[in-house]
Amino acid sequence: MPKTMHKTLVLCGPSGSGKSTLIKKLTAEFPTAFGFSVSHTTRSPRPGEVHGSAYHFVTREVMKDMLSKGEFIENAEFSGNMYGTSFAAVESVVSDDSKICILDIDAQGVRQVKVKEEFLQPLYVFINVPSMEVLEERLKSRNTETEESLARRMSAAKAEIEYGTTTGVFDTVIVNDDLDRSYNELKSFILSRISHIIS
Repeated sequence: MPKTMHKTLVLCGPSGSGKSTLIKKLTAEFPTAFGFSVSHTTRSPRPGEVHGSAYHFVTREVMKDMLSKGEFIENAEFSGNMYGTSFAAVESVVSDDSKICILDIDAQGVRQVKVKEEFLQPLYVFINVPSMEVLEERLKSRNTETEESLARRMSAAKAEIEYGTTTGVFDTVIVNDDLDRSYNELKSFILSRISHIIS
């Protein structure tokens, strides 16, 4: 497969798949090559989350206004909270031609991105889990889930994995069973497909 000038790296996977950890490793190793698109959300900040860094925390009214103006590339609602990636957030990263914008989005978001591929020129990576049992253990170990929210996340994960492992939807699928191995696989794949990461 020839190397191309991708503008975005789309990472998708169920909550608990390790996407955030892989993104942190990638941006730590290649700080000048990647930029992270900061999403908007109506949910409350978790301890340690900073507005404008983790998310742009906004009211439902602000989010709905932005949606009505067509300001989002993708948006979704989960557990009563709205989430979205704005065109402005991505543009602020890709306006620097040497940077690739990382989008950490769910399957619903990927479906929306696929109709806007011309602007984004994305490379799609699905981060999977070794098993549903492992995923459940990872989510429980966070100590942030109630029985109800855990059940919702597991149900969402099942649908997400079904979509993520459908042939042709993603450019590659990486099973995150070992962080170092998974990261090396992700890095090798990206470097094989994106021409301007290493100058």
